[in-house]
Amino acid sequence: MGEIVVDIELENVHDRGQALGGSRAESDVRRASIRAVADTGAVMLALPEDVVARLGLPTVREISTTFADGRRGQLPIAGPLSIQIGDRRMPTECIVVPEGAEALIGQVVMEVLDLIPDPLNQTLGPRPESPERPLLRV
Repeated sequence: MGEIVVDIELENVHDRGQALGGSRAESDVRRASIRAVADTGAVMLALPEDVVARLGLPTVREISTTFADGRRGQLPIAGPLSIQIGDRRMPTECIVVPEGAEALIGQVVMEVLDLIPDPLNQTLGPRPESPERPLLRV
């Protein structure tokens, strides 16, 4: 068993809206393609500050957090952005972590996109019951 690392596509939601409305060129929509760790111990999407800066995401608030080593602290939340994993996409916010830290895909993203981590095969994929699109409980 090992770490699950996947390719993700990120996009600035405001830029996308402006492109759809015709006030921004498609080529000017800020995007990033990066690798991220699927981390069932993380709650939210966490992105390094250099990726957040490349996407042009503003800080919207701060949160209190507990780090993996037990320390507590405050971290900024930035957004909105969209994340795409495979053919599934959702809007979200992200926790901003220091440059050089790993990008983490947390439980919220996995739940909304209906993706299941498989540590044995080191994959993150759709549940067998929902191979074509997320199937969420209401």
